Amino acid sequence: MIRVGINGYGTIGKRVADAVRAQPDMTVHGVAKRSPDYVAVGAAEAEYPVYAADEDRADGFRDIGIDLAGTVDDLVAESDVIVDATPSGIGAQNRPLYERHETPALFQGGEDATVAEVSFNARVNYDEAEDADYVRVVSCNTTGLSRFLAPLYENYGIEKARVTLVRRGGDPDQTGRGPINDAVPDPVSIPSHHGPDVQTVFPELDIDTIGLKVPTTMMHLHTVNVTLENAPEDIAAVREHFQDEDRLLTIPEYAGIDGAGTLKDFALDAGRPRGDIWENCIWEESLTLEGNDLYCMQAIHQESDVVPENVDAIRALSGHLTGPESRALTNETLGIGSTRLSDRKEITADRQTAD
Repeated sequence: MIRVGINGYGTIGKRVADAVRAQPDMTVHGVAKRSPDYVAVGAAEAEYPVYAADEDRADGFRDIGIDLAGTVDDLVAESDVIVDATPSGIGAQNRPLYERHETPALFQGGEDATVAEVSFNARVNYDEAEDADYVRVVSCNTTGLSRFLAPLYENYGIEKARVTLVRRGGDPDQTGRGPINDAVPDPVSIPSHHGPDVQTVFPELDIDTIGLKVPTTMMHLHTVNVTLENAPEDIAAVREHFQDEDRLLTIPEYAGIDGAGTLKDFALDAGRPRGDIWENCIWEESLTLEGNDLYCMQAIHQESDVVPENVDAIRALSGHLTGPESRALTNETLGIGSTRLSDRKEITADRQTAD
């Protein structure tokens, strides 16, 4: 069993902890929290050993009835691998701690790519992480774009990718984020950081990205135009490639899913924990082919799509499963693909026959 320590138990950390707990080859050795708040109480109620990330606040945990298992230094020393899920910029500050204990570590996409030896996506470059000690699991948007582009790159080649990212202003619990009533270029310069970040996974890819923020806590929305080197036979061939991908969910017209809010409702009805959607959500109606130019729109759940990638990255560092083996196990244990649209090919075929 791989003993996994999770440093940072917020939006990503708590989801990764639950995902690790679901794996047959891993155990959550503990979670490190800085603040003795409701999230820390939730960690204790979930029976995760809680470690203090800030020793000066240790008494605060005891005051609310949480018996600490130790400090973050203890957690790092006792774990086989650390998942650093701290806020952006803090992970880089933590790396010397991991180095001191010679404990391999994963960082999140909010860190600069230089924090680790590999920027990781399970679909694209799993093997590159097998000889690394430090891996950065790329951001939610980069994860989504890498998954989307991989089958196109392999089957048709990519001459140029252009993406506009309409991003949520903040997660549901980020009350200090914005905008409140605006649509803000973020950044106003082109490209946004997302294109160069995708190139840390696809070094030779020609991609331009534009980013803006809007006043919602729902999912990110991407509008994508990819100029392919070789034209597909038709749009049905592209759709089938996407449907064959385990972490791409194509949304058929009959589903009546018209936006991020409906997707969230769909996930909750499907019994997904926290209403999480680990897959890219691609609207089939938006898939359009004009010569060698492919167009579409997809939604990315920023709170959860990197969670299975973290699980796979842990296994990549341990080296005991191949990429396909790890992805299959992660998908099975988390229930990825277990939605009422899982048989979308058969349903679509049946409807076409009826028509």
